[in-house]
Amino acid sequence: MTKTKLNGDIKDEEIDLHDAESAEQAPGAANGNRDAAIATAATVGVVAVGAVIFEAALIPGLVLGVAAVLAPQYLPKIGSALTPLFRSTVRGAYKLGQKSREAFAEAQEHIHDIAAEVNAEDGAKAKASDVKAAAA
Repeated sequence: MTKTKLNGDIKDEEIDLHDAESAEQAPGAANGNRDAAIATAATVGVVAVGAVIFEAALIPGLVLGVAAVLAPQYLPKIGSALTPLFRSTVRGAYKLGQKSREAFAEAQEHIHDIAAEVNAEDGAKAKASDVKAAAA
């Protein structure tokens, strides 16, 4: 216990070791956050380099993904506002993917139908030529 003199009054003051430890850890906590940010940045950099090596077209998606992940962490108010927008974007992309699959499946079906018609016509022509050759 220590005694301090403030405004002429002597007051007993207890030193709380927990508060002293917290004060000592506060600068370290900032270093820990900085270390985590550096590790995250390094990871993003490695992934970006890998994306460039394999497919440069992946970079815009990577940037959007990183922005979507980091924005709510650093800007909580904007994060809560962007959540519905992000969800609607994901829903729209999912629906677009479903529609494109249906369109490609339908186009593939038409191509198979046309190929079957061509094979049937070729088969009919081959039978007709076989009948003419047998009659001659």
